[in-house]
Amino acid sequence: MKIKFKIIYVFLSVLFFSCGSKVEEKSVPVVQDLKVEEPEVAMQFNPMGISPEEVRFGWQLQSSGFNVKQLAYRIQLSENKDFDGNLYWDSGKVNSEKSQHIKYAGPKLKNAQDYYWKIQVWTGNNTTSESETSHFFTAPGEDALKAEWIGAISRADSYLPEGRKMHTPTFKKSKRDSIVDAVDSLAYRSIMLRKEFQSGKDIKSAKVYVSGLGHYKLSINGKNIGNSEFAPLWTDYDKTVYYNIYDVTTNLQQGENAVGVMLGNGMYNVIGDRYSKFFVSFGPPTLFLQLRLTYEDGSEEIIKTDDSWKYTKSPITFNTLFGGEDYDARMEQPGWNTPDFDAASWKPVVLQQAPKGKLIPQTAPPVSLTKSYKVKEVNSFNDTTYILDMGQNLSGFPKIKARGKRGDKIKIWVGEKLQDDGTIAQGGSGKPYYYEYTFKGDGIEEWRPYFSYYGYQYIQIEGANYKKDEMEGLPTVLEVNSLFVNNSAKPGGTFTSSNEIFNKAHELIDAAIKSNFHSVFTDCPHREKLGWLEETHLNGPGLFYNYHLEGFIPKIMRDIADAQRENGLIPNIAPEYIIFGGDFTDSPEWGLAGIMLPWMYYEYYGDASLIEQYYPVMTKYVDYLSSTAENHIVDHGLGDWYDYGEHAAGYSKNSPIALSATSHYFYGASLVAKAADMLGRNQDAKKYQNLSTEIRKAFNNRFYNPKKGNYATGSQFSNAVPIYMGIVEPENKEKVMNSLLDTIKANNYRLTTGDVGNRYLFQTLAENDQNEVMYKMQNHYDTPGYGFQIKFGLTTLTEQWDPRNGNSLNHFMMGQIEEWFYKSLAGIVPDEENPGYKHFFLQPELVGDMEFVKASYESLYGKIISEWERDSEGLSFKFTIPANTSATVKLPVNEFSEVTLNAEKLETYENISGKTVFEVGSGSYSINVRL
Repeated sequence: MKIKFKIIYVFLSVLFFSCGSKVEEKSVPVVQDLKVEEPEVAMQFNPMGISPEEVRFGWQLQSSGFNVKQLAYRIQLSENKDFDGNLYWDSGKVNSEKSQHIKYAGPKLKNAQDYYWKIQVWTGNNTTSESETSHFFTAPGEDALKAEWIGAISRADSYLPEGRKMHTPTFKKSKRDSIVDAVDSLAYRSIMLRKEFQSGKDIKSAKVYVSGLGHYKLSINGKNIGNSEFAPLWTDYDKTVYYNIYDVTTNLQQGENAVGVMLGNGMYNVIGDRYSKFFVSFGPPTLFLQLRLTYEDGSEEIIKTDDSWKYTKSPITFNTLFGGEDYDARMEQPGWNTPDFDAASWKPVVLQQAPKGKLIPQTAPPVSLTKSYKVKEVNSFNDTTYILDMGQNLSGFPKIKARGKRGDKIKIWVGEKLQDDGTIAQGGSGKPYYYEYTFKGDGIEEWRPYFSYYGYQYIQIEGANYKKDEMEGLPTVLEVNSLFVNNSAKPGGTFTSSNEIFNKAHELIDAAIKSNFHSVFTDCPHREKLGWLEETHLNGPGLFYNYHLEGFIPKIMRDIADAQRENGLIPNIAPEYIIFGGDFTDSPEWGLAGIMLPWMYYEYYGDASLIEQYYPVMTKYVDYLSSTAENHIVDHGLGDWYDYGEHAAGYSKNSPIALSATSHYFYGASLVAKAADMLGRNQDAKKYQNLSTEIRKAFNNRFYNPKKGNYATGSQFSNAVPIYMGIVEPENKEKVMNSLLDTIKANNYRLTTGDVGNRYLFQTLAENDQNEVMYKMQNHYDTPGYGFQIKFGLTTLTEQWDPRNGNSLNHFMMGQIEEWFYKSLAGIVPDEENPGYKHFFLQPELVGDMEFVKASYESLYGKIISEWERDSEGLSFKFTIPANTSATVKLPVNEFSEVTLNAEKLETYENISGKTVFEVGSGSYSINVRL
């Protein structure tokens, strides 16, 4: 229940603190160290390929002062980096404290144009500051993309499989082999393509637009371009195809130049005779590239993919995302991507049919190498087989340094588990998966894969000795590193506490998130690599607190929109590379992501654009659920997947599937009604509000037991969901809450919820003053619980609470406790009435025997810090509120002898529901409470 209260203003200046008096409107603080930082366009720093219609400006104010508020701003925009000549647009001085989502309001922006901009802001006492110059590049118009798609073979000649129902684990080996054998090997073979061109003038700027499908590696004049791995990001290639934009001005030279591209299969072309979760192919590897040169004299030239390019087979002789990668160093052609290379043996490319999807620039952050791990422990089985423990389960691949004779081979297996004999186990993660390297015999050779990754902690090397003196007839591996590969989205938050279970749980969850944060949020980094959607919203707050998702959530929403069927169904996975059918395609708890994510985006970033853009997706999905309902009850799906008990994990067993499905139907209808109201669609708002009312009635009639005061089976899930979603009638809420608590106590304070129910259980307890119960449920080393996994010495969160029973050791779907860490223990809470953290709450909870919590969150306005500590004498809190924002502080104390705020006694506050409440402006605050 929301508590409304009078806002008490506490005024702080840089020089003094005043309390107990009303702040005069004209009273403004002196700002001494004001800086304008983090200038962004569409919440991204120096974006490349931004749509001219989507240009919105934002920035942060940095100051050590108190109550710092922006009074006005001025944006200047130029086509010239030095701002020489006339400005393209000058906003003039705008009296506003708005510093995010400011829409461009000047002359129409051009396509494929560099723009430079800076901001000037004014705060109290006419203090002003100006930012450094920032940059963005607008996307070219569709009609400007003239390049053709090229490769080694056409789709028609490839005999690649078609369709999305080839679930290969169910195939007999003969069927798999027959499919693979029918395909021309060129259709899934990595190839290299090149083009030489001459530039006779001084180059002012050069931009390259490139999409190599499935994935590509681009080089110009022998130098790699960009820092991406597995680019471009995965999509449903029948709907959307991304291309990347790079500024390559400094990579070109006057005279001869050469462009080189290596192609791999990725998710575009999943085919191979090793492990794969499914077979799907949108076509053989293919390349689109357009290089736009702008010369100093103002003229332009376009270099593009066409039939003048040449190709040859690359040293990568095998590559699939699911089966591994092989490399034959004897096939290397030094200098192949530099000018003057002799390409006489190379073949003319084939002009290919373009993918069906719309070609658009990728603005979401790329996948990159983020960390490297050295060998932690080595075990040898014989002179040619070694097991390396890398100390961390992760998504990625090994990098080796080795020496061998020409034609020598080593095989490298990776896995997250070991068999009883100590060798690699891949039974639960997809087998066989391995890498094979063939030596060229030229001194020390270094190698790493380019087009395949796996989830693993252990590396098994076969066919070589490791770090020993050379042995007759055997290559020697000199060095091995484990490379962590994940999305390059910036970290957004930090959390630590006095509770080691919580600290370790946070580390496990974060490592699992990273491992599954690639082109999509995958379920696991090995067996499936699929974007199961329930994780994105049920773990959504934890994801938003931990990472900057401003550029990534729009990508997920486009995947969801591309996957949505004509009848409105949002399937469980997006992109939907494989159609599983039944409940694994159609489960409301998964499809609801299409409605939840735009709202979470709005809550954390104050940006309603996804609600506006995907409103039709949201309404169509609710309408689809309506078409499946009988008397407003939906009775299909997976329910509370992997709920905990003595039964085998899978479909919901503790709670009715109809209760789960119908509650999500209600939740979706309620949020669509809210969206319609926001967008001024009054008729829709009335329609979906009435629908949610009818669903609520039907739900309570069907599942509520007035005698027992609980829902359905009385399980934790059955009672928590209607409380959290507001389905329970107000007069029954206390009964249901008591029933939930009784159920928890009867189960010895252990949870019985699963993938879906965890968030609703955790937040129902947190939002109803039951954080002590939540603490008791989590602070132990038993199963189910995070402590049990820690006790096993794991480094990532696993698929099941008891890792011995599950397949994957690298899942983040049970990581919903992250929301509790940040929102409850640290108390950093967004304000529904002022989304995006323009105003927010600081309301930490002191639970159990915890002695301290320290957390931070990087909001759009700057870093929010919340810390607390307690000892026998009292409590201390440290809060930081970014400039141009404010916060309502709710201290978890009722009776105290004295509260000091920055060493001054706090005398003006309110006591609301046992908490000391007051409001503060920006600044850093130290609060001490004597009990």
